[in-house]
Amino acid sequence: MIHLDSHDPDAGARMPSGSQPIALATILLLLIVIAIGSTALWRATKGSLPEVDRVALARLLHSRSAQAFDQLADRTRGLETSQQEAIDQLQVVQDELQTVKRLLASEEADKKRLADQVAVLTEAVDGLRQSFASAPPDASPPPETRPANTRPHALNPIHSRGAR
Repeated sequence: MIHLDSHDPDAGARMPSGSQPIALATILLLLIVIAIGSTALWRATKGSLPEVDRVALARLLHSRSAQAFDQLADRTRGLETSQQEAIDQLQVVQDELQTVKRLLASEEADKKRLADQVAVLTEAVDGLRQSFASAPPDASPPPETRPANTRPHALNPIHSRGAR
């Protein structure tokens, strides 16, 4: 017999050393049985998908993935089209820029040519001014010129009649 001392605080809490592993194994076995039972109960109530449902689900997933693929392909084609349009527009802008550059270079060449012509004309005008400035002033009076409508009276028949 086991004698328990009422004054010993650990006497009620202690179990014999050989009974602890058995209790642990019992609890562990009980938990495993509960887990297996709950899994079996869940499968029995929920049921696994029959083969027909699996095929229908696979077809549904396949059709959805095909639709997603088609949408992705359409979007890709749309992006390719818009990218090509952007490239074409960029090419047009580059061509216009080259045309503007050529026109600008032509205008610059014309402006330089005109500036050179103005410089030559300015030099010619300056040369003429210097030649007029260095020329001696003309002392002789300019020759007298008669107006073209004045004639001697003898040639005028109206005046010659009145003299008679």
